[in-house]
Amino acid sequence: MVSAGALRAHVVAAGLAGTVATSREESLRSYRLFAARDPRVTLGLDPDGVWSERDVLRLMADRCGVSGDPAYRSGFDVIDPERTLSALDAFAARLGEVAARRGAVLFGTGHPHRLLGFYAGLADALSAVGCTVLTSPQGRCVDITTRFGVRTYAVDYVRGVAMVREPGAGGAGCETGAHTHSPLPVRAVLEDLAVAGRPLPDLVVGDHGWVCGAGQLGFEAIGLADTDDPALFVGEAEGRVSVAVPVDDGVRSAYYRPMTRYVLNRACLSQ
Repeated sequence: MVSAGALRAHVVAAGLAGTVATSREESLRSYRLFAARDPRVTLGLDPDGVWSERDVLRLMADRCGVSGDPAYRSGFDVIDPERTLSALDAFAARLGEVAARRGAVLFGTGHPHRLLGFYAGLADALSAVGCTVLTSPQGRCVDITTRFGVRTYAVDYVRGVAMVREPGAGGAGCETGAHTHSPLPVRAVLEDLAVAGRPLPDLVVGDHGWVCGAGQLGFEAIGLADTDDPALFVGEAEGRVSVAVPVDDGVRSAYYRPMTRYVLNRACLSQ
């Protein structure tokens, strides 16, 4: 069991919150691109409102704790650990509610090298209490535009968590995958589930396009987001994302384990 006080100390010491590695320049660039509705940053979300760069900055100051001063242009950004813990409590509450009714859950990550273990621990616990952890047939190919041009990736699952990888890379089920912001993988998975007549998710859990892409289609979605991922927080503000947890999404994978234990305990899923 991890207490709130212990987790707060951990997330600051590990760089998950407090001063984080994401630079202020990166964050401000993302806010500017989001205001311009650049798909690399909107992550599949189509906002209802008009969001200027200043609007996004104000929202991120409110939801994450970054500096709201537009004159602060360089250095490292900050995530308020109290906001992280509060959002994790809301995140756990949604997991607990779905677990109580033995719902269907889809997990997906665009950060498999860092966040796979966090999601896999949650998937294992939900499966153990009778929830359906959804997977569609492995190997579905998706064409994603990257800075290197259009690349074809295959959807794969490791311990119940969806990711994408280059076809044939590492073999099915190995714990490597590609970093992606695209909403196309979650759209492909949801389409496959619908065509096959299988249950659709009561909840989608993940990050980047997995959350925003699902939320835009009307599925309840919760996830983790860094200070340069404003789409999840805009989605939360507009009601398309249920919970966005502010946390650095690029630290060592082992540093997320106390978060997993904390969430499972708060969701009454600890074994």
